[in-house]
Amino acid sequence: MIRAIIIGAGRGRRLMPLTDDTPKCYAEVGGRRIIDWTLDALGAAGLCDVVFVGGYQIERIRADYPRLSFRHNRDWEHNNILASLFHAEDAMADGFVCSYADILYRPSVVRRLLDSPADVALAVDTAWRERYAARSQHPEEDAEKVRVAGGRVVEIARTIPPQTAHGEYIRLARLSPAGAAHLREHHARAGLGPKAYLIELFQVLVTAGLPLQAVDTDGGYLEVDTTEDYRLAQEQWR
Repeated sequence: MIRAIIIGAGRGRRLMPLTDDTPKCYAEVGGRRIIDWTLDALGAAGLCDVVFVGGYQIERIRADYPRLSFRHNRDWEHNNILASLFHAEDAMADGFVCSYADILYRPSVVRRLLDSPADVALAVDTAWRERYAARSQHPEEDAEKVRVAGGRVVEIARTIPPQTAHGEYIRLARLSPAGAAHLREHHARAGLGPKAYLIELFQVLVTAGLPLQAVDTDGGYLEVDTTEDYRLAQEQWR
């Protein structure tokens, strides 16, 4: 059965002081923790088998959410998103949806990913530049942008010029069993370092000629990475 993997090992220093002694995914938006919005969106799409990759304050999350399965990235201070994800490699074989722990999205976005026939499907916000207009602490240059041709991702990188990007990868993806096998195979061969981002491995798949589908969403998503993002989320997310 397809699982969801939530990547939430980091501390979220750009959200301090909110994360001084609290996990980043515990930041409250609209009176609810980000992790509760995430679990509800996944659950509404039928994904109830959830693995949480933790690091910072993992024991607190484990105590508060005992129904989740946990993988512990003990070296979270010295590695990055990709290393965290592969702490849950044992949960990938039957296919999985992976989500960052600091994002807000609607169940409809997850359903569209699950409906995609592609082996690797990435949720892409085509309204991303509207969101970035108010984000002085997180400029467009930091966005994980994609270029797309015929619905297929042909490049994914932060370095893509904003005006040529189709949209922003919202850090939510679905991989079929075959897609997961390709991801694991290329991860083993690529030799990406401990500080690598997941999009770097996705670009390895693109370069190898594997089809990655862009599943578009016109909004329905927010990232909460900085204190400014947190303020904007309070204003915009309901």
